[in-house]
Amino acid sequence: MLRLRRATVLAVGPAQPMEQRLAIQIGDERRKAIADVGLVGAAQPGDEVIVNVEAVELGLGSGGLDIVHCNLSRGLDGQGTPRAHVMKLNYTSLQHAVLPVEEGDPEGLPAQPRLPLRRPAAVFALHGQLAPVAWAFAQATGGEARLGYVQTAGGALPGGHSCVVRELRDGGLLAGHLTAGAAFGGIDGESITTAAALHHALAERGWDAALVGPGPGILGSGSALGHGGLQALDSAHTALALGCEALIVARMSSTDMRARHRGLSHHTRTVLDLLLAPVAVAIPAGETPADERHDWRALPADLDGYGASGLPTRSMGREDPLFFAAALAAGGALAQMT
Repeated sequence: MLRLRRATVLAVGPAQPMEQRLAIQIGDERRKAIADVGLVGAAQPGDEVIVNVEAVELGLGSGGLDIVHCNLSRGLDGQGTPRAHVMKLNYTSLQHAVLPVEEGDPEGLPAQPRLPLRRPAAVFALHGQLAPVAWAFAQATGGEARLGYVQTAGGALPGGHSCVVRELRDGGLLAGHLTAGAAFGGIDGESITTAAALHHALAERGWDAALVGPGPGILGSGSALGHGGLQALDSAHTALALGCEALIVARMSSTDMRARHRGLSHHTRTVLDLLLAPVAVAIPAGETPADERHDWRALPADLDGYGASGLPTRSMGREDPLFFAAALAAGGALAQMT
């Protein structure tokens, strides 16, 4: 059963377009919680809410917040989105209808996709790679190319859960943000599939390149195949099938305590081993390619410049120069492909 608890809202944080940070009380304990405003509405002090406490009880990292499941004081009069009928989080208690970007004329024939897309897509496996890739891409292109982000499963599903996405979007480093598949609540729209999101973004919205990867956090078991990073395999295959030039953003680390993630992470190695076709892979200058099957591209990484940008410089709470160098190299490689 779900770990649901009744709580009282004590205080609310600054208003955000898509989420709200709360201080709540459960019994005698004061705790932190987050509410997805698009799903459960905005809360006010004194509201009685039901929260899911599973992540906190398990001691998770980026997912370690209580999540508002419903607001009993002011959340029972929602009317949904007019004319929407495509469900996200379907067959759960949080199912809701959306207006997907790919929905055409319901009375006409479905439009055939314009293929091949012939634009590059960089696929990453950890949300922490998003900011350095986007920053390096902007530096290499002089800010003239339009780069957008398609958020997939593999990490947080709510589109509003990432402060970094809003910062990149507001700062002009991202031209758009779409959520695909199980992910929902994208700033610029939602899609039923990653394929439809990529096609809509590159063919209809005019993005010059796309970043494809999960939201914050990652699912993981320590096994070779049971982790959210494997979503990159599906995303890369989708990009290739649509005629995109696919680039894998390598997950690398110089400070991770787990041997399987030091150097080139086993997450990236597994994806590269399972891919049905060769792709480009970016690594920092001086690093050694892992195989001869893929197109390894070694590029310099401006760690000092990125560090001065004000964007996140820690991965999973650690200083990790190699992690960011690999992502910065990918941003440069993606710019060369654009």
